[in-house]
Amino acid sequence: MKARDKVRLAALRDIKSKIMLAMTESAGAEALDDTAVTKILSKQLKQREDTMVIYKDQGRDDLVAEEEAQAEVIRVYLPQPMTDAELSEAVTALIAEMGATSMADMGKVMGAASAKFAGRADGKAISALVRSNLG
Repeated sequence: MKARDKVRLAALRDIKSKIMLAMTESAGAEALDDTAVTKILSKQLKQREDTMVIYKDQGRDDLVAEEEAQAEVIRVYLPQPMTDAELSEAVTALIAEMGATSMADMGKVMGAASAKFAGRADGKAISALVRSNLG
């Protein structure tokens, strides 16, 4: 980090510590798979976004800017999120592929959709689309 970008350095250090912690929790694994790292990054991004809301409510614009900068660093390492149209099309195709026809199949579809779209789509958005297509 010869550029001395303090915000980027802080974000990367935090990410590294979370990954190292996850590795020690998983019985000393040598490395984590991409899914686990994406999950950690998504959680860190969500944490930054939630913190930004709190800081905005308290009028702490200086801290909001710092959290936003760290969130941008994290977004660089996450897969490109799906657009609403892409997600809608993918959920419809998944429901047809699985042969789901009623709300009783929602759990089965959500499990497959959550695994398939991990890191690329929000669980609430997936749930709403599945519910509207099956309901």
